[in-house]
Amino acid sequence: MENKVFLRNAVGESMLKLASENDKIVAVSADVMGSCRMADFVSKYPERSFNVGIAEQEMVSFAAGLAKEGFTAYTFTFGPFMSMRACEQIRDDVAYNRLNVRFISTYSGVSGGVSGVTHWTMEDCAIMRGIPEMTILEPCDCTQLYHMLKATVDHKGPVYFRISIEPVTEVYNGDYRFEPGKARRVADGDDGAFICSGITVKYALEAAKRIAGESGKHIRVLDMQSVKPLDEEAVVDAGRTGNVIVAQDHTVIGGLGDAVAAVLVKNKIMTDFEVKGIPNEFVVMGHAPWLYHNFGYDTEGLYEAMMKMLQGEV
Repeated sequence: MENKVFLRNAVGESMLKLASENDKIVAVSADVMGSCRMADFVSKYPERSFNVGIAEQEMVSFAAGLAKEGFTAYTFTFGPFMSMRACEQIRDDVAYNRLNVRFISTYSGVSGGVSGVTHWTMEDCAIMRGIPEMTILEPCDCTQLYHMLKATVDHKGPVYFRISIEPVTEVYNGDYRFEPGKARRVADGDDGAFICSGITVKYALEAAKRIAGESGKHIRVLDMQSVKPLDEEAVVDAGRTGNVIVAQDHTVIGGLGDAVAAVLVKNKIMTDFEVKGIPNEFVVMGHAPWLYHNFGYDTEGLYEAMMKMLQGEV
C-alpha cells in the first residue's frame, strides 16, 4: 500500500523547524491556523503568530507591514480567498514593493472536493502569473515542500504556494534539493513528455510507467515545481519529443498549460500538444479523485491521452 501523506500537515511541521532556525519568520492567518495546520506554531511562537480574523485583505496588508520592518511573513488561508479576495493587496502592498511575504494557499485546484466552487482554487495561477515580481511554486510531496519553504526564507520578493489538501505520495527522497526556476525530470523518455505540477506529478509517473509496460514507449515526466519563473530550456527539450501533455489542477486557461504553450511557440517547436485541467466552466461538486478522473488528469486520463497521441489520434 502506498504511503499517503498530506502537504498541509507538512507545512506546519516545516514552519516549526524553519522558525527555530530564524527568529525573523512570522506567521499571519485569516482565522485558519488550525485548518492550515499551524496550531503548533502558534503554541510555540505566540509572539510571532498573528490572527487577523476572517479578513484576508487585512492579513496581506498586515504582513506587508511586518515585511517592511525586516520580517519574513508567511500568510495562511484558502486559495480562493488568498488569490481573489486579497488580490489587490497582494499586487499593490506586497509585489509592487517587492516585499518578503509568502502566500501559503491551501485548497489548490479542486482538492477541496465537496466544499464546491466557492472553495476551489481554479484561477489562482492565472491571476498570480500576471503580477510582476511574483514567484509561483507548486510542491508535489512533503520533502519538496520543506525545501521550497526553506529556500524562500531569504528570497527577495513575494512567493505564492499552491498547496493541495488531497493526500500525496512521496516522489523525492532525502537527497532532493530545490533549485529555483528549474524543473525536475522525475522520469526519462524521448517518446513524449508529461509536463505537470503538484498533485498531477504522481498521476503522470503512474501513467508513464503503465505506458512503458504496455507499449515499450518511454514518456518523460517533468515536475514543473516552479510555475513562475518557468524552466524554458526544459520545456523546449521536452517539446522536441513531439508529444506533450501538460497537466495541472487548475483551469485550462492561464495556468501552466498556457505558460508552456507560449514557450513552445516562441521557440518554434513543432509538437502534438494538449492541456489537461479544469474546464472553463462551473461544474458539479464531487470528491477530488472523482473530479480528477472526470477532467482527465488522473492516471487513467493521462494514460489514455498520451496513448492516443502516440497512436496519432490527436
